[in-house]
Amino acid sequence: MEPFENEDVPLFTVGQVAEMLSLKQAFLRRIDELQVVSPQRSAGRQRRYTRVEIRIIQQVASMADEGMTMTAIRRIIELEQQLDEVVRQRDELAARLSELSAERMRLAHQLTILLRRAGQEQEPADE
Repeated sequence: MEPFENEDVPLFTVGQVAEMLSLKQAFLRRIDELQVVSPQRSAGRQRRYTRVEIRIIQQVASMADEGMTMTAIRRIIELEQQLDEVVRQRDELAARLSELSAERMRLAHQLTILLRRAGQEQEPADE
């Protein structure tokens, strides 16, 4: 996968994100300091944001505009991330359950066939 296709690759600088979202760079530094969104750092220690983080920053800016505190915003973001993880785990478990159910059905069918064969083999011996 190309870096530009991967949403988790840190490509964007503070200046680029501020310009994209019409935000002040100080706002981006503040949400990093408060650990609301913590971008990775380049070798030169510059903040680099992913597209996923940029979407979160848009959400943070919207909530801040509505008057929410950064503490509340951070908690909401944390809870949304936890919910995303729980949903991902649920989906994985549902897929695994489906696989196991199919395997159980396959094995039950094989058992039925084997029991029929065993019954047929025993019938002539009983006579």
